[in-house]
Amino acid sequence: MTFAEKSLWATVATVSAVFLTYFAAALPVRNGTDVGPVRVVWFVLAVVALAVTQGVAHAVLAVLDRRTDTDERGRLIELRGVRNGAYVLATAVFTALCAAIVTEGNAIFVHVLLAGWVAAQLVESGSQLVLYRRPV
Repeated sequence: MTFAEKSLWATVATVSAVFLTYFAAALPVRNGTDVGPVRVVWFVLAVVALAVTQGVAHAVLAVLDRRTDTDERGRLIELRGVRNGAYVLATAVFTALCAAIVTEGNAIFVHVLLAGWVAAQLVESGSQLVLYRRPV
């Protein structure tokens, strides 16, 4: 397995673990509520946890595998993954804006937008992992 694939697996694992924990703590959101200080603290803790876990995971991977070069196939796979993630993110932004129109408060809007970013990141990394395992 290449460094890029290991890096993608680390990204999928850390993003999934951190934001599943965040959403389990922050949800459900009642209609008509705003994001309060407690949820902001949870979000900041989630971002810090994500930065630390990804930093440690990628540092360990870099020490274990010094070959981080990418070839043309790797760049093509990366571009296709980014494209797939961008489609999901665009859909999530539209969905969040629609949710903002039909709900009171900003909590639902913020959490739909955040869930869309998480989904886009997972789709991007997941599609790259799939593409690494099959011919492009």
